[in-house]
Amino acid sequence: MSVTNSVNGTAAADILNSPFLKAIVQQIRGQDSYGTFRNWSDDLLLKPFVISKQKKREIPVEGDVEPMTVSRILIFYRAIAARIEQETGLLSQVVVDLSHEGFGWCLVFSGRLLLVVKTLRDAHRFGFDSLEKLSEEGEKLVQKGVELAKTYPEVSKV
Repeated sequence: MSVTNSVNGTAAADILNSPFLKAIVQQIRGQDSYGTFRNWSDDLLLKPFVISKQKKREIPVEGDVEPMTVSRILIFYRAIAARIEQETGLLSQVVVDLSHEGFGWCLVFSGRLLLVVKTLRDAHRFGFDSLEKLSEEGEKLVQKGVELAKTYPEVSKV
C-alpha cells in the first residue's frame, strides 16, 4: 500500500526525498522505543500528517486534544529543530505549551535565541493538505530559524 501525496490522490514518490520529511521520519523512529515502526515505510509513517479539509471539518474541537495529535505536533517542531541543527550546528530545543482546548504556542530555541515562535489554534485539527504542504511549511520555518541563527550567533551560543 502506498500513501498518496495529497487528498486528491497524486503519487508521493519524489516528495519523500525532502530533507524535512526525512527529519520527521527520523523523529518518529527515534521516539519508537519498542520498535513498532521499524518495518513501516516512510510514507506510512507520514500518512497521519495529511488530513483533507473535509476531514478537518469533521474533527470536533470540543474536549481534550488527542494524545496522538499532540505527538504529531511535537514531532513536527522537533523535526524543525533537528533541521536547524543540521544547517547551523547549534543545539536547538523545542517547547510546546498546549491547553486541553487546543490553544497554545510552540518555541524552537537555541541558547537564548528564539528561532521559531508559533501560536497554535485548533490543535485538534493539526495536519496538512498534502505532503508537499507539510514539507513547504516545515522548510519555511527551518529557513526562518536558520536566518535568525546566522544573524544573531552570539545570542544562540549563550
